[in-house]
Amino acid sequence: MSADIYKKVRANPRFAELEGKRSRFAYLLTAIVMASYYGMMALVAFAPEVLRTPISEGGMLTIGVPIGAAIIIGSWLLTGWFVSRSNGEFDQMNNEIVREASK
Repeated sequence: MSADIYKKVRANPRFAELEGKRSRFAYLLTAIVMASYYGMMALVAFAPEVLRTPISEGGMLTIGVPIGAAIIIGSWLLTGWFVSRSNGEFDQMNNEIVREASK
């Protein structure tokens, strides 16, 4: 791509829309992951008795294990959602912007 095409892409109002959508989505997912991880650390620090609670009476498995697993699996799912949306909606917008700029 020549420098002229880059200027056309940056001047396109849809490029600003794409950047805004992608950034807001990434910040939202980042906030969700950070809140879940820091929430778990807050539980460990300030309410460890909650995490020590057994799932079943007399059982060895505590509630902390499924909470930790849910955080990890949730992070994977959020990553998958980001990749899916990036490869779909955001790539389509990007291709349209490049196509318009290369005319």
